[in-house]
Amino acid sequence: MSTKKFFVIKIAAIVALGGFLLGFDASVISGVVKFIEPEFNLTKLQLGWAVSSITLTAAVGMLIAGPMSDKHGRRRILKFAAILFTISAVGSALAGNFFWLIIFRMIGGFAVGAALIIAPMYIAEVAPPEKRGQLVSFNQLNIVLGISIAFFTNYLILKWGNSDAEWTKTLGFDKWNWRWMLGLEAVPAIFYYLGLNLVPKSPRWLMTQNEKEEALTIMKKVVSEEEAVLQMNAVEQNIHEDKNKVKSKVSDLFKKSMRKVIIIGIIVGVFQQIVGINAVLFYAPMIFEQTGIGTNASFIQAALVGVTNLGFTIVAMLVIDKFGRKPLLIIGMAGISICLFLLSYGFNDATYTLSQEAIANLPKEINHDQIVQLQDKVFENDLDFKAAIVSTLGEESARIHESTLVTASAKMNTLLILIGIIGFVGAFAMSIGPVMWVLFSELFPTKIRGIAIAFVGFINLGVGFLVQLLFPWELASLGNAGTFLLFGIFAVIGFVFIWLKVPETKGKSLEELEEMLVK
Repeated sequence: MSTKKFFVIKIAAIVALGGFLLGFDASVISGVVKFIEPEFNLTKLQLGWAVSSITLTAAVGMLIAGPMSDKHGRRRILKFAAILFTISAVGSALAGNFFWLIIFRMIGGFAVGAALIIAPMYIAEVAPPEKRGQLVSFNQLNIVLGISIAFFTNYLILKWGNSDAEWTKTLGFDKWNWRWMLGLEAVPAIFYYLGLNLVPKSPRWLMTQNEKEEALTIMKKVVSEEEAVLQMNAVEQNIHEDKNKVKSKVSDLFKKSMRKVIIIGIIVGVFQQIVGINAVLFYAPMIFEQTGIGTNASFIQAALVGVTNLGFTIVAMLVIDKFGRKPLLIIGMAGISICLFLLSYGFNDATYTLSQEAIANLPKEINHDQIVQLQDKVFENDLDFKAAIVSTLGEESARIHESTLVTASAKMNTLLILIGIIGFVGAFAMSIGPVMWVLFSELFPTKIRGIAIAFVGFINLGVGFLVQLLFPWELASLGNAGTFLLFGIFAVIGFVFIWLKVPETKGKSLEELEEMLVK
């Protein structure tokens, strides 16, 4: 491997560790929700708030971080994000009540917002054009790696909590399981802060600060001296053409010249979230428990989702610069649509029945004299069954024991559900998951890239916040089948838009793309 190739891979890998923290911080809550719901006596909307609160402040963080990175530099803002990740992890783990848990989760959200847009932005500004798609995808790879590791650490902590080993008792994995799940993030957050000291400043950002010599020196480590000079001259010319213009602001995004790229960015950002990927990733154990496989098995299958996400993201990285952005988007959205309809069908075909044996094996905390009233009754959908639980046990008891009773009663094709979820995650991970951020790093002009990515990213996370917040309520109101059917309809609409409107951007320099897309 050449020195230049090693250098750019090294700095891309370090910067993309922010994506790892983003993925870990966002998805670790999937294992926590089962335990905090009864501990803090949460409603379905409060449970959704515990998951989605991080996304709300991430959206705000993106609005702040983008312009700040244009002013203070990409690296400095990423180091600040690493500090916030650490504070959030420790604070969430030590939270004494629901209020403080939310506060520290929201602090982490600001770091998520910063890492989400600045890491791919930095990599795009350093990477050679022919390798940009692959290197920017490092960030998405690290996001899904963080998601996968969170699933595995959640499962391991749950397993250790059920162990009789003395060391697990000493560390409190049994009684503090969800606190350990949240607190582990502090370790990679500290390493991220230290690693960023090895990363140079963005050469394109340095050019906007008139630091030409330093910018050229850094760029020579990435490409040949001749190519570095050509690229920096192109950047300088671009800056020179803009120097007499008013400083970039949000209103610039709505100028006629920007209309095409902004509309594409907004709609792609909306459809990346509205198909429900974060509902699946952040509530994976809850979804699998709805199939009746039990808590331990649901955590194992959630870990399998993480592996799938990781594997197909690697596939996307390997082919994105060969096949292009648009073909991956089209194939992926078609796969997402099919898998979501498959999930809707699988849940719609389910029945729920509490047999005599199932009731006998229920925990003693459940009133057997009451629940026996439901023995051998067949319910055609989850909504009717959950309503019967509430009627029989009362609202508070039903909320506490709902997952246990659903697990004991569900009769469905669990393999079909597993195939649907794995297929959905795989299709997403090889397409709109990583490709969207590559597009965002390519669509917008250098001068306003920070503001533009922050704006469309804000909308992306805003939609994601609503999906995560409302998912428990949707399951309770629309049922499993209705919820996934709704996601599937959105996926079909997204497929049609991408087919008709999204341009191909592979193999072109950022300056060439600006000339082509911004009129």
